[in-house]
Amino acid sequence: MKNEKLASFPENFFWGASTSAYQVEGANLEDGKGPSCQDVKEVPEGTSDLTVCADHYHHYKEDIALMAEMGFKSYRFSIAWTRILPEGTGEINQKGIDFYNDLINECLKYGIEPIVTMFHFDMPAALDKRGSWSNPDSVEWFVNFASILFQNFGDRVKYWLTINEQNMLTLVGPVIGTLTIPEGTTNVLKEIYQQNHHMLVAQAKAMVLCHEMLPEAKIGPAPNISLVYPATCKPEDVIAAQNFNAIRNWLYLDMAVYGIYNAIVWNWLKKYDATPTFAPGDEDAMKNAHPDFIGFNYYNTATVAADDGSIPFDPIGGDQQNSNGIAGMYKSVRNEYLGKTEFGWEIDPVGFRATIREMYSRYHLPMLVTENGLGAYDTLTEDGKIHDQYRIKYLQDHIHQIQEAINDGAEMLGYNPWSAIDLISTHEGMKKRYGFIYVDRDEFDLGTLKRYLKDSGYWYKKVIASNGADLSD
Repeated sequence: MKNEKLASFPENFFWGASTSAYQVEGANLEDGKGPSCQDVKEVPEGTSDLTVCADHYHHYKEDIALMAEMGFKSYRFSIAWTRILPEGTGEINQKGIDFYNDLINECLKYGIEPIVTMFHFDMPAALDKRGSWSNPDSVEWFVNFASILFQNFGDRVKYWLTINEQNMLTLVGPVIGTLTIPEGTTNVLKEIYQQNHHMLVAQAKAMVLCHEMLPEAKIGPAPNISLVYPATCKPEDVIAAQNFNAIRNWLYLDMAVYGIYNAIVWNWLKKYDATPTFAPGDEDAMKNAHPDFIGFNYYNTATVAADDGSIPFDPIGGDQQNSNGIAGMYKSVRNEYLGKTEFGWEIDPVGFRATIREMYSRYHLPMLVTENGLGAYDTLTEDGKIHDQYRIKYLQDHIHQIQEAINDGAEMLGYNPWSAIDLISTHEGMKKRYGFIYVDRDEFDLGTLKRYLKDSGYWYKKVIASNGADLSD
């Protein structure tokens, strides 16, 4: 697949890939690390716990060397809050600081730009006991954590991401294991969006603090953005798509970029007496924050129709990519034009381009793809190969659509798909693999933990070497 007729990828485009601490590191209670919500939650039946994961904590040098072999220009990873602050606040764990210093330095040794996510689904368990994001103090907990990260790593980390998929934390938090509804809550919708408000304020204050402490650094949000299509050109379906776009996407980016609540969402919340309460200074804090770029995760689009009255009111229904809908706002429907992965997620590369175009037209900020990828059952052959042509096809199609979007005028900073290395999936454990690097372990058998580059890893090496000009097999 040659792309001579399209605009070239930028010269300094960040080709790389992503991971998150709780899914890849292992060593989940080692060297002073405290438990996070992920360590204490009930593990989905038939899936591995997080004790070892890919054991990146002990294999990071080997893993970074393999990323360098592929030619990575960037590596997007997250910092485990409880590896730095075992209790979420209070005493700093120096061994945690040391690990991330070593990881960052190892990246820089190979010319790989570290792109750091500050919070990726891993609230400290000690802070969960204090109310998690429902506690107004959570804003300052996060800002304190951010200040420690900026102080210790800001001399080398130039690109920061605030909260991974805040919209998923809000829409389906219990499924991910990260949203706690206090006992006795009478208005669950209000509680959810109050927690979301605390996250929005925390993010805003962290962005301001980053610019104060690290004037040369760049920081942005990292929601999961999924453009919503109307099922038909019926006007009521178009309204439904606007509703879900507002709830799922624009609420988070309107606030991050402009410091204002999306009007459609605000008025929907008013209907249920669920608008969040502002603390003194919240409004100014949110308007004072100005992201330098938008990080975003993209896996697929969504398609909706008008609610026909069949959707029950459920403020926390669905999963990361699927829900029945929201009463009075929209009803989810299957898009008959799209195929699906082995795990039931729709595949829509052209929707990737459409999503990028829509974001750029709304916000006019450079964009960094922080996740995109195909989860599949990969097989290690007897001669140590992983033939994942299906993943190559998925990535080919999506990278091509980024180039189409650049050709449309969108400003793109980089592509960091999910994931650099096989890791524990939030719902499906180790058997659902995304990585360019295969890890020799099964769900419960730790195997050798030996690393192997998949066919997709060798292919990606060629893509990076050509700066995206050659996507051929």
